[in-house]
Parts: sequence; C-alpha cells; structure tokens
Amino acid sequence: MSTIKDVAKLAGVSVATVSRVVNRSPRTSEKAIKAVTEAMEALSYRPNANARALVSQTTQTMGVLVGDVSNPFFGAMLKSIDLVCRDQGKHLLIGNGYHEADSEREAIEILINSRCESLVIHSKGLSDQDLTKFCKEVPGLVVINRQLDEVPERCISLDNYKGSYLATEYLLNQGHRDIAYICSEHDIEDADSRKQGYRDALAAHGVSPQEHAIACGYPDEQGGEKAMRDLLSRGVSVTAVAAYNDYMAAGAMACLEESDIAVPEQVSVIGFDDGLISRYMKPRLTTIRYPIQPMAEQAARLALQLAQGSSPESSPHVFVPTLVKRNSVKPLTH
Repeated sequence: MSTIKDVAKLAGVSVATVSRVVNRSPRTSEKAIKAVTEAMEALSYRPNANARALVSQTTQTMGVLVGDVSNPFFGAMLKSIDLVCRDQGKHLLIGNGYHEADSEREAIEILINSRCESLVIHSKGLSDQDLTKFCKEVPGLVVINRQLDEVPERCISLDNYKGSYLATEYLLNQGHRDIAYICSEHDIEDADSRKQGYRDALAAHGVSPQEHAIACGYPDEQGGEKAMRDLLSRGVSVTAVAAYNDYMAAGAMACLEESDIAVPEQVSVIGFDDGLISRYMKPRLTTIRYPIQPMAEQAARLALQLAQGSSPESSPHVFVPTLVKRNSVKPLTH
C-alpha cells in the first residue's frame, strides 16, 4: 500500500506539499496540484481520513444516533438528515443505541472520537444529565425527540402528550367510552407521555381510566398483537383501541381479525406516527402524524449551524402532532 512519502517522491515535491494538496490548501500552486494528483492516481493512493481531519480540524461527516436502524421510523429520520448533509457536502456516520444507556453512550463516544463536529442524537436510555454533559462537550450536538431543561435550545421534539390526548379525544367524540390503550413496554419519556395523554383525555370527558384496559408490549407488530391478546383474555369490554404507534396498531388489528372481531365495525383502532404502513393497511389506519421528516431536517441544519459557531435560538423547538383520519375508526352507534 502506497504512503504519502511515495506520492511525494513520485511527484517530486515535499510531504508537506502533498498534505496541502490533499487538504485543498489555497496556498498550493496549480503545478503542484497536477503533479500530486497524477502521482496519487498512479499509485492508487487513498488519503487517510483521520490524518486529513487532524490537519483541517474537521471531517465531512455528521454523526447520528438512532434507536435501531432497522426500524422504518429511523429510516425516515436518517433519509431526511442525509438529504441535508448531502446538500452541504457531508456524509453520515450512524450508531445504534437500542434505547440502552450503555449502548447509547458507547455509540456517541465513537462518533465524537471519529471527529464528527455535528451530531443528531436520538437517545432514550441516557439520563438528562448525561446528555447535557455531551451537549456541553460538543457544540454541534442536537437532541431529537426529547427535551432537556438545561439546554432546550439544542432540542427538537414532539408534543407526545398532546398527540395521544388528540387520538383518545377523537375516539371519545365518535361516541366511544370503552377505550383500551396499547402502550410500549419501554421505560421512556414517549411511552409515559402518550399513556398520560390517553388517561387525561378520558378523565376530561368524565370517563374513569381503568388500568385493566391498558396492556403493554414491545413497540412493534408482535408486541401489539400480544397486548391485544392480553386485553381480550382479560375480558375487557372495548369498542376502541388507541395504540402507542402504528406497528402496535397493526398487530392489534391482526389479533382482532384472528378473533373474528371486525375493524372498525366492532372495534375502532387508532395509531400514532403516520408511518408508511398506516396507508396500506386494511382498513387504512387512522393515526396521529409524527412529522419526523421536518423535525430531522431542522435538527440536521441546527447541528451544522452550531458546529460552525452560530448561536441557537433560546426557545425549544417543539412540533405539534396532527390527526389523520382514514378508515379504522367508526362512530359508535347504540
């Protein structure tokens, strides 16, 4: 494998001149650029990214932490961030945290050690104190889908409580009173906020929330199916179900179908996220839109601006969820 010394020797220049060409220094003559470029091509020399970063004090990468890259929600988030980065001539380095504190911490430290000046972090396992510490260490770090009291200007989030309240209130306005809730078993802020939104919407309409009408599972199709099966086995009287996300709603609907319970004729179902799956289910899923694409774009732009020394706005960036009406909810008729 060729080295920078081999390139310098073939080009007839110094190692320092090769380094200036590699790092696109303006203090390099056209003659030197031509000689070094031809020598690099002849030797199939590939500059070391870490070495270039040491010279330029920057890299052309943005670090992103997600829960699980195989989850379509994070796929949509990454695509939006990548579009912003490509427009700025940057590329992504991605770490999975799996909502576990140790995994998230290790992934963030790897991204920092890889000299990513801009970071977009989706963390549910680390404490507020840990994330705030990382924010103070890395000026270009932005937290998405979470609020931190000490650095609210570095956070992009959604009002999860309002979204779940909106979903439950819509079911109530359709005449439903026996409304079950399928929640995520993860001990994270999103799950707590959405469950509380469900409870408070019921209470505001004079319906006492019943704990036996709440079932938890892993936040995917299998978890939603399991939670719905738990509710049916308990003999819970239910005319409508609100789910933590669209995938749990899909699992719940599959369980209802297997139990010969028609959706929405016998039980209405509402999801959360408005992911791609919601438009192609049968019936098409009524849900709460989580605007992850514009949120991710804003997080990426903010991270790049902060890394360049710009001052963030003092107020937090909180997005508002909206209701998407489709065919999985039907008014209750007596």
